[in-house]
Amino acid sequence: MDRLAGAELRPASGDASFRRYFRVTAGSRSFIAMDAPPEQEDCRPFIQVAGYLEAMGLNAPRIIEADLDQGFLLLTDLGRHQYLDKLREEPAKAPELYADALRALQRLQDRGSAYQSALPPYDEKLLRFELSLFSDWLCGTHLGIEFSAGDAEQWQQVCDLLVYSALDQPPVFVHRDYHSRNLMLTAKGNPGILDFQDAVEGPLTYDLVSLLRDCYVCWPPRQVRDWALGFYRELDPSLHGQLDEPSFMRYFDLMGVQRHLKAAGIFARLNHRDGKAAYMADVPRTLNYITELLPEYEELGFLVGLIKGRCLPALGKGT
Repeated sequence: MDRLAGAELRPASGDASFRRYFRVTAGSRSFIAMDAPPEQEDCRPFIQVAGYLEAMGLNAPRIIEADLDQGFLLLTDLGRHQYLDKLREEPAKAPELYADALRALQRLQDRGSAYQSALPPYDEKLLRFELSLFSDWLCGTHLGIEFSAGDAEQWQQVCDLLVYSALDQPPVFVHRDYHSRNLMLTAKGNPGILDFQDAVEGPLTYDLVSLLRDCYVCWPPRQVRDWALGFYRELDPSLHGQLDEPSFMRYFDLMGVQRHLKAAGIFARLNHRDGKAAYMADVPRTLNYITELLPEYEELGFLVGLIKGRCLPALGKGT
């Protein structure tokens, strides 16, 4: 490509998958090159969802060139400034940044209604598989925790509670990883949205809880609740007729439990299967979100007891 004549290529960011990203600079112009080995990654969902986001008027990378046989994409560059870095450097910016992120999420759900049926469903099979990552990889592989027959029965009851709560929610366009590491601070159209290739049609509160109960940065519970209820009040009025504020917050809380169990399991899998140990530092924060819910959700008693009595102490010993 003439536009890349004499360009410089440097690593742009890491990824929890097999994808690699490089920043390509040619004079004053900058692009992102994605290397996604075809034997491990399929670029077609990325291209498909990028098109949907562009049609919605959201700020996401645009596809400039694609070589699917080699697993290469050339993308527009949304810059170097992650939400996470800005939030850590200037916590006082949080209200402004989250206001932008919540508006973008509202647009994703509203305008995404035209495209969500073309996405894979966030169905019972997928929800249960994700929960198994916690029991198999964190409890089993990483911590060596064995479930008794009674434990297994109570774990199944928790899984049923979380799965049926998720499936009971109104279905929307779900990014599925909408958090501070995948949102970029941009001068126009903030935020820039990354890592959307796993989008599904699924629960109303999934992306909201991913954003507000982030595995990488934590906010006071009262602030999280205020943000969540502010989002609820901006929903289409027809949804208010289906669920009131307490029902919405119950969905939000239980959806967070499902996601945090999944994330903790993925972090353990990244450590043991892929040799990416850094994510283990985020497991205690991720699990603490769940333990904070017990006073309001007695049905989570077994799970909270497991986390507080067995998981967190073992993690604290550097297991």
